[in-house]
Parts: sequence; structure tokens; C-alpha cells
Amino acid sequence: MAERSDEEPPTVAAPVSVPEPDPVDRATAGPEADDSDVDEADSAVTQPVVRASGDAPSSAAPSSEAPSSVDRPSDDAALSDAPTAVIPVLSGTPDAPGGGRPGPSAAVGDTGAGRPDDPQDRTSAIPPQSPPPPVPPVPAEPAPGGPPGDGSGPSKRTLALIVGGVFTVLAALYVIDLAVSSGKVPRGVTVAGIDIGGEPLDEVAGTLQAQLDPRLDTAVAVTAGDTDGELVPSQVGIGIDWNGTLARIGAQPLNPFTRLASFFGTDEIGVVSTRDDAALVAGIESVAAGAAHEPREGNIVFEDGTPVPVTPQPGQSVDTAVAADVFAERWAFGDVSLPVESVEVTVTREGLDRALADIAVPAVAADLHVNGHDAVVATLRTEDIGAVLSFVPDGSGGLEPQYDREAATGLLAPQLAETEVEPENARIVIQGGAPTVVPGTKGEVVDWEQTLADLPRLLATENDRSVDARYETADPELTTEGAEKLGVREVIGEFTTGGFEYASGVNIRLAASEINGALVEPGETFSLNGYTGPRGSAQGYVESGIIEAGRPGKAVGGGISQLATTLYNASYFAGMEDVDHTEHSYYISRYPAAREATVFEGAIDLQFRNPFETGVLIETIGTDSAITVRLWGTKTVDVQSITGDRTNYTSPNTITLPAGDSCIPSSGAQGFTVSDTRIITDAKTGAQLSAKTRTVRYDPVPVVKCVSPEPKPGQKPEEKSEEQPEEQPAEQPAEQPEEQPESGGAADEPSTPASPTPAESE
Repeated sequence: MAERSDEEPPTVAAPVSVPEPDPVDRATAGPEADDSDVDEADSAVTQPVVRASGDAPSSAAPSSEAPSSVDRPSDDAALSDAPTAVIPVLSGTPDAPGGGRPGPSAAVGDTGAGRPDDPQDRTSAIPPQSPPPPVPPVPAEPAPGGPPGDGSGPSKRTLALIVGGVFTVLAALYVIDLAVSSGKVPRGVTVAGIDIGGEPLDEVAGTLQAQLDPRLDTAVAVTAGDTDGELVPSQVGIGIDWNGTLARIGAQPLNPFTRLASFFGTDEIGVVSTRDDAALVAGIESVAAGAAHEPREGNIVFEDGTPVPVTPQPGQSVDTAVAADVFAERWAFGDVSLPVESVEVTVTREGLDRALADIAVPAVAADLHVNGHDAVVATLRTEDIGAVLSFVPDGSGGLEPQYDREAATGLLAPQLAETEVEPENARIVIQGGAPTVVPGTKGEVVDWEQTLADLPRLLATENDRSVDARYETADPELTTEGAEKLGVREVIGEFTTGGFEYASGVNIRLAASEINGALVEPGETFSLNGYTGPRGSAQGYVESGIIEAGRPGKAVGGGISQLATTLYNASYFAGMEDVDHTEHSYYISRYPAAREATVFEGAIDLQFRNPFETGVLIETIGTDSAITVRLWGTKTVDVQSITGDRTNYTSPNTITLPAGDSCIPSSGAQGFTVSDTRIITDAKTGAQLSAKTRTVRYDPVPVVKCVSPEPKPGQKPEEKSEEQPEEQPAEQPAEQPEEQPESGGAADEPSTPASPTPAESE
């Protein structure tokens, strides 16, 4: 910067940008405008302007085309008083608009931009002075985002043009693609793997039907866990809902990104199925049956005395409803995997191995011995350990041993039975026409609970596996004192029947001997079948008369119903409570009407209950022609029986059978209805305690004719007949009203069914 005298105000240097000359200026420039000048024009150069303090800023105008940027002084100041600014110009400024390129330096007087030159101003101008030293050019900073020397303006315009062009191309492609795909299935759509993308909408239904319809009749592989199977969709009620399937296709997407993505992927929409739920579930269950299995816990079993580990295996179950939904959705793809639910086990392999090594293997190391009286030894063999030792999960991954002492007792007790003395119950017998108590005796038996209390330790011992049996005194179930307190002292009910044939008498007396002396304690129920047990040839019973299919027949054990009827009447008059009894299907004259009973092994029984606080003893007396049953106890009630008149007679039908052993001829008998009323009163006061009426409907006895299949010439077919159970009157008597009980009323019991039982003893 040039120095000014002290009298002059200080000067300030301000940067001024000189515009770059245009090409015309370059061409008209003098020879001084060499290549270096061109290089310098590529960068902006700052030129200092020297002016007086307080003056308005100004800029030099290098040519007449470039308007001056220097401010004019105020009109109030004299032009002669204005200081002269000396502006050294080093080079043209690139950014000056439209200005010519000036020479190396120039001094420009500030005459005001756009005003004509004033002579007074020209005379008062300061003569040119020597130029100051050149100022080195300051390189301009490069525009952001571009290389040095590049202007930011052109780069942004170029980028905008590129982006706009790309957008225009994409928009054009979008419009073209949308127009071309109009009326077609969206690109990439598949149905059960069938690619229908881009196909005309009016043709897609035919395409799908042609490919999907055959799949309805094709077996589909079905997997459920570790089980495989096959199902034919049409056979399990599966069909295709075409409207629902086509509705899934949808319209062309308008989202450009969705359309772009459709070039690179598929959109599987599946098949909408119709279904018959019952048929589908049945089909799923047929496949899932093998897949569903319970979990198998780890365990140890014994095979011939050898412990065998059972490996734990999880179970699995199939929810048929969920599986049906999955099949209906996925069948068209050709294979379906049904969902299964795993059921875990609690025993681990480590816990199984530990129980095997620590408990099971030592348990079968040797036999176990129990020493009884008289040097008798009971042995639990190693091959029987499996019946005594078992395992259950302990809840912590292992196995807990279970010792069955009852099973061990069942194996050991018979071996020491000869060393025991069983107790004998007190008995009540009839001696000299009166009941007598026979005292009971105590016994000595093995206390197996105490003997086997240390069973776990014994099975874990490797060497000495023996223990001494512990005996205890055993009291009889019915002691002498207990028998005496039962109050069996007098006859409380008795009944006698007769008229049976020889074979029936054999069976009646045998069964009577088995129940003779039976004691029915207070509240107990007596069962005739239960007390006698089987009544076959092995027990000494013979063939005798029965009722089979409503007509007379024969079988082993026949005739026992006479004992049943006799026992029923004895209990009837003793005041026993009737639990179960059945009358014969047709009436037999040697029994009281509506007060008799039949039995047949395994089918028909006679049962009664002792309702008193005292015991009841059964005594039977059998002869060749009669059977008597007496019930002994303490008499507290009186019983009266009132039998009504026979009514509602029915006539028999006729049956013709081939003659032979299986045909028993009969002349038949009428059926009828009759009732019986039992009235129970207090033996001391005579007060009525109960009255019950039972009505029985007897079927007619059919007329049975046994005809020889091949009669001799001139001879009529032989017919055999036997004496009938009861002679019926020639004419049916007039019906009489049933006799009603006395005061107190009667409760009617159900009548017996009219249909005969399959077989019943006579």
C-alpha cells in the first residue's frame, strides 16, 4: 500500500473484484495478453483500492462497457475538495460482468458513475504516481463438492438435469408397464406353485382348473411327526372354492416399488378349499392314529431275573382340528406336514443308568431266604424279583424303587404254610334240637409285614440274604364270646317242600348240605349261588329237570330251585329282607303261588339280608321225599302271608318237536296272574311294621308233542306225555278281586316279567 503524508487522512485498502474479460476482450487484447495472462484469468485476484477515510466506497471502471461501482461524493461538497483515489490494477477480475480486460495498471478519477466528464474535474485531478509493488494473487477456495477451479453452479445444474432425466425415464417405464399389464394377473402371482403372473384374467380360471382339478384325485403325502401316510383330497371331503381362490389374485398394484419388486420374487396365494369336516377329520385321524403315542418314561423291567433298561422316549399328540385346517390349506402342494405336539418325559438317561447300577443289578445278585420253624426255608428266587421290585419316576430325573411286600408274601407264604397253625372260628351247631356254641381256637402264623420290613436292605445285600420268619398269635374271626353274643337260640323261620323226583332229590340234598350251618351275621347278605359255588358234575350234581326257552328240559344241577323256594319261604317268614329273587316263568304246583324262587348258576340267584341285631343260623334237613329249611336266631317279628286269587288266565300254545331225549312231552297248562302280600308285625306288641304286595304273572305251559320222524306204515305217530305241573280247570273261572291287606296298607313290588328266562331250575 502507498504511504500518504501526515496532513492527509489515512487511507484504507479494500478488495475489489475485477471481472474476467469475455472472449471478445481476449481477442482484442494487445500482445501483452499472453498465455500467462490467460492462466491468471482462471482465478479471482483481489486488487486494493486506496481512498480517503470517510469517503464512500468506489470501484474503478476499466472500460466504457463496465459501469463504475465507485460511489459519487455528496452534492454538498465541492468537487475540488474531493480526494483522489489511486487504484493500482494488477489484472482483470474474472467475475466483473461485461468489462474489458484493462492494462497492467490505471489511475481512475472518481467522477461519478454515468455522469459526463467535467473540465473542472479534469484540471483538479492529481497527476499519475508511480504504481505500488505488485500484490501476489490469492487463490480462491474451490467450490464445495467439486474439484478446484470448478464452479458449484454448473455442477448442481448438471446433477438436476441427470436426476430429472432418470425420473422421466422411470416414469415413462412405469406408465408403459402399467398399461401393458392392464387386464392381466399381477406379475409373480402363483397358485399352489402354478405361475399365473401376467396371464389374462379371463383365461386364468381355465389354466388353474386344468392343473388343480387332477390334484383332487391324487394321493397327497402326509407326515405327522415320525409317521407317514397318504390322503386323497376328494376322498376326505376336500374341494376347490374357485370364487374364493380367484378373489385372492387381486388387482394390479399401483405402488411402483411393489411393481419393481415383482420382477425379483413371487407371491404365493394358495388355494381356497371347500371341506366336509366329518370326512376330513376321519381321514386325519386315520393318519394321526399312528403318530399319536404316549410318552414312554425310562424304566427298568426284569426278564427271567435280568434287569432290562427301558429307554425314555417322548410322546407326541396330534390336534386333529388344527391338522385338518393345515391339510385343507396345503393339500394342493402335493405334500403336507401336520403339526404335532411333543410330550416330554421326566426320567433322564443318567437317572436310568444310576438306578440300574445301584438298585436293580444288586437286587438280582442272589436268592433271598426266609427261615421258618422246623428248619423249613422259603426262597424268593432271582427270577421272581421282578414281581417284587419295580420303579417309578422320582420327579428329579431319576427312578425310585417300589417294593411290593404283598407280592413277596404271596410267593413266600405257601412255602411256610406247613409251619403255621391256622385259627378256627367258633361255630354254632344244632345238637339235641338246640343250638350249641363250639369254641374257637387260636393259631400261630407268620407275621409277614414284620418279616419283610427290611426287604430293601436284604435285596441290596450281596452276601447273606436270609432272614428269620417272625410268628404271631392269631385270633379267630369269630371268637367263642362273639358267637355267644349273636343270640342264636330259637327257630324264627321254617319251611318244607316235597314231591321231587329222584335225580332232583340228589341235587337238592347235596346243595342243602353245603349251606347247612351257614351263619348270617347282623347286616350281612346271604347268596345261595355264592355259598354253594359251582354245581356241576365235578361237585357231584346230576342231570335233572329245568325250564329252558319256556318249556321243560334237563341239565346237570336241575331241581335246585326246590331248595331255593324252600329257603326263600323260610327267610320270608323269618322276616329277612328280600334282596334278589326270581319266580319261575310258569307255575309249578308243588310251590306256593307268588311265593317261590328259581336259581340258575351264573344267571339267577337268591339273596336275602339279615336286618336284625342278632345272628341267623341256617339248618337244612333233607330226606328222600322232602327238604326242610330252618332259620335260627332271636324272634322279634311275626310274619303273615296273604295270597290273592288267580286272575287273567292265558291259554297255552302247541309245540311239535321230533321225538327223542331232548323232547319232553307236555299237555300244557294255563297261565295266570296272582299276588302275595307279606305283613310283618312286632312279636311283642303286635304293631304292624310293614306290608308289601308282590304281583306275579305266570306264562302258560306250552303243549309239547314229540312226533317220531318216520312212523311205521299203518301206525300213527307216537306221542308221549308226562304228568303236568298242575291240572287246570276245564273252564276258566271268573276273575275275582285280589285280596287287599288289612290296615296299614301294602306296598306293591314289581311283577315278574312275562317272558321266560333262558334257563331256570325247576
